[in-house]
Amino acid sequence: MLKTVLISVSDKQKLDFLVSGLRRVNPKIKIISSGGTAKKIRELGFDVTDVSEYTGYPEMPDGLVKTLHPMIHGGLLGDISDDDQVSYMEEHGIEPIDLVVCNLYPFEEVVRDGADLEIARRNIDIGGPSMIRSAAKNFGRVCVVTDVDDYEKIIDELKENSGEISKKTRFQMSIKAFERVEYYNRAIKEFMQRVR
Repeated sequence: MLKTVLISVSDKQKLDFLVSGLRRVNPKIKIISSGGTAKKIRELGFDVTDVSEYTGYPEMPDGLVKTLHPMIHGGLLGDISDDDQVSYMEEHGIEPIDLVVCNLYPFEEVVRDGADLEIARRNIDIGGPSMIRSAAKNFGRVCVVTDVDDYEKIIDELKENSGEISKKTRFQMSIKAFERVEYYNRAIKEFMQRVR
């Protein structure tokens, strides 16, 4: 049963559908979120735990550093079948995170609209790709969703499988996540090559 989810999205479309669907599957699900995403989830009427509350470490001004923290990445990468890792996680208050929903700062849109180098630089997402990669690496336990169009598929599967996401789906979502990060990095590289 899905117990803990981390949601950090630039594109907040269908957020109500996602969160209400997760709550229907497990009314006690813990939702961890940062910045504007947490604010939006609250506005929709749902309980949410701020990343800074969970980690005990405040967000850096302008949201520069939010999720780059061992409690986040330990929760994504931790192998809960390994006693040493479980002991470490328990000792440090790290909860296993079962699902990450993350889409990235809209770098491609910003540069498509003719942004200068400084504005483009500010729209390079660091924490998002890091979270996506950590979750995608641990597809044996964690599901990562990077595309708003996959929300319905994930909620349907959770409903049909008593709050579980199959390894096959986790693996497919992992591939899609790595593809998304690869595309994102390529867009940044190509923009920087054009303006140098």
